[in-house]
Amino acid sequence: MRKQKGFSLIELLIVVAIILIIAAIAIPNLLRARISANESSAVASIRTLNTAQVSYNSSYPTVGFASSLAYLTVDGANCSPPDSDGACLIDTQLASGSKSGYSFSLAASGSNPAGSYAAWANPIAPNQTGVRSFCSVADAVVRYSTIALTTCAGTETPLQ
Repeated sequence: MRKQKGFSLIELLIVVAIILIIAAIAIPNLLRARISANESSAVASIRTLNTAQVSYNSSYPTVGFASSLAYLTVDGANCSPPDSDGACLIDTQLASGSKSGYSFSLAASGSNPAGSYAAWANPIAPNQTGVRSFCSVADAVVRYSTIALTTCAGTETPLQ
């Protein structure tokens, strides 16, 4: 009798079963890590918007705070010179309103000059790209909520 070379069907099935068990353990952790990374990016983007709003308000005191994301980014093809219609303070990806699984919005309030603003970020696909929504007002404190936000009333929980 000759000796058979290679693996038997049972051995191959055991190896495949072990690989599937490892994948079943690893994939949920990978998804949680992606959600965490998206939420961290959203918080950093809200902080960027806070900084941009303070800079915009300081540079254009007769206008006050910017009323939309478009005023904080490039107006036209370049930033020379920046003006109140295109201050070149944020990147075009954030200004598009969508970044890292979150959608961003910005609104100013008050008469001219605008004396207050609200910025908020909601996950594009809740429980897939993010779990929490984030917002901030002129006090520059980043707050979060587990429900989708349409404004930042200041009642959400401050981020520690």
